[in-house]
Amino acid sequence: MAIRIHANFDAGNIDVLKIDGPTARLAIKKDAGDEHLQWFYFRVSGARDREISLQIENAAKVSYPGGWPDYRAVVSYDREEWFRVPTRYDAGELFIEFTPERDTVFVAYFAPYSMERHYDLIGQAQRAGARVENLGDTLDGQPLDLITIGEGDVPCWIIARQHPGESMAEWFMEGLLERLLDDADPVARALREKTTLYLVPNMNPDGSRRGHLRTNASGANLNREWETPTMERSPEVLLVRDRMDQTGLRFCLDVHGDEALPYNFIAGSDGVEGLSEKTRAALETYKAILMRVNPDFQIEKGYPRSQPGNANMTMCTNQIAHRFSALAMTLEQPFKDNKNAEDARYGWSPARAKLLGRANLDALLQILPEL
Repeated sequence: MAIRIHANFDAGNIDVLKIDGPTARLAIKKDAGDEHLQWFYFRVSGARDREISLQIENAAKVSYPGGWPDYRAVVSYDREEWFRVPTRYDAGELFIEFTPERDTVFVAYFAPYSMERHYDLIGQAQRAGARVENLGDTLDGQPLDLITIGEGDVPCWIIARQHPGESMAEWFMEGLLERLLDDADPVARALREKTTLYLVPNMNPDGSRRGHLRTNASGANLNREWETPTMERSPEVLLVRDRMDQTGLRFCLDVHGDEALPYNFIAGSDGVEGLSEKTRAALETYKAILMRVNPDFQIEKGYPRSQPGNANMTMCTNQIAHRFSALAMTLEQPFKDNKNAEDARYGWSPARAKLLGRANLDALLQILPEL
């Protein structure tokens, strides 16, 4: 009997080319705009106790083929626990090969964060006393949600998932929000007193639901839209940037995931001309604090630093640092595992992403005097 494969659900992405018994030949669908592809998420039925082979034949054509070496796909029987399975990249194809213990198994690039879970997160935040604002609608007619917490004088923004396939970014936000809304947590209480935090857990609802890696419904890479966003192409960025103009901003953290680098790291706005030495020093202090409070973070590996004057001003971190003369940074998490502290069963996981989100509140509280 042949296995069956489906992906017609929230964030699903795969084309079924051929199925022969327990073997399937597959292809990842392109994002809108026909430029990017890499995210996959689908369901396999009729798989119990069978050695299945899932062969993604266009793996060499993805946006970041450097993400495949040492990569292992995640699978789940209940969409709660996601664990790693043997995966190999060979002759331009990705092979996911394992023997499921249940009839139906879900397979994904990273543990998905569905739009349904996003709405649950919004509801939980509101129930705990946070203010929830719809900034406006996306091109697919979804709400762009802003959560506001705190009554302090320091406006701080944290946004995530400009690239929808980087679902670890919203797991990060879930952990951060859970701690921030915990009345028993002294760090959370202090932050709510000293700051007003503006949080966008998902900057790209349309791409998330469509199963995209990097783009929204128009094919725009939102993290290249911050200089001249428009309602026709990148309403998500324009709506958020306009709200930032209204609130002011002293701190901005933009949360992402990196396909190739197996580390957690921060990229700053080094290439922004005229950035003050105080702001540059605050960035280094923030990273040092975060490394002390969460050993999953490190400062040795990351992106090359840009020289002052060479910043790409279409990117969030650079545009915000320039626009507000503020401390702005991009936090990257791995799709693979943290090579400095590997986990054979889970790799980098939602649980670890949530803990990293919580740890960033420690760093933010300690850095406030320098903002």
